[in-house]
Amino acid sequence: MTTIANHQIECARLPILSSRNQGWENILVEQFQHPAGEGKTHYSHEHSICLSLSPRPVRLIQTQGDTTRTGLYTKGDFCITPAQMPFFARWDSDDRFLQIRITSRFIQRVARETIDTDPDRLELLPEFRTRDPQIEAIGMMLLTELKQENSGSKLYLESLTNVLAVHLLRQYAATKPQISIYGGGLPQRQLLQVLDYIHDHLHQDIKLADLAALLNMSQFHFSHQFKQAIGTTPYQYLLQQRIERAKQLLKHSDRSIMDIAFHADSIVIVI
Repeated sequence: MTTIANHQIECARLPILSSRNQGWENILVEQFQHPAGEGKTHYSHEHSICLSLSPRPVRLIQTQGDTTRTGLYTKGDFCITPAQMPFFARWDSDDRFLQIRITSRFIQRVARETIDTDPDRLELLPEFRTRDPQIEAIGMMLLTELKQENSGSKLYLESLTNVLAVHLLRQYAATKPQISIYGGGLPQRQLLQVLDYIHDHLHQDIKLADLAALLNMSQFHFSHQFKQAIGTTPYQYLLQQRIERAKQLLKHSDRSIMDIAFHADSIVIVI
């Protein structure tokens, strides 16, 4: 298990929301709201993404390493600061943003599992005031989970973290790697093995790593081939099965709706 630790953070204000105590692995997500001011960070082992949430444009001066830039950030703009790179920013009005920190060790592990190159030589590039619909979508999904004020589904969070890591490798690495994609989906024998496991463990917090380990596959390749096989992601399938389990309990048991929702992993959609 890889967790996020503090690394020379020099910012006087605390986040509005943080995943720090929610048990999220390999990623830390925090929402901030700051009045005009400045701050600097330096993360030794995490890559940082700052996604603007401000309803009005904010003028920022940013220094990443030895490069200083100035510009207006609007909602959806983001910057990337690679691990070990000092970062400084000064802003002239109220600023709201989401910070996503993903461990460099996890990025290397995903690279090792998905590409044919030395992951230790991969380097993410700094980005300033960039727009990317996929990064924005992933960020907003993570923010939604953060606002739930519970641990959420580990399978869902791991899936989002994996998708983010692969996208960063594809789009923001110094040398764009070729990600291997295997078509055709899982063979029937392997698919049934995974489906049986999910069915037998519906009451537990199933992790993407657990499912991939059943077939001795990387999480990225497993997710892709699972979706190729049945047309839905592992998380979506798990959600569907828990809803169906809850429906059957509602029809054929005298248990209360709240009890059923609790044993269906708190999926309140069933009621």
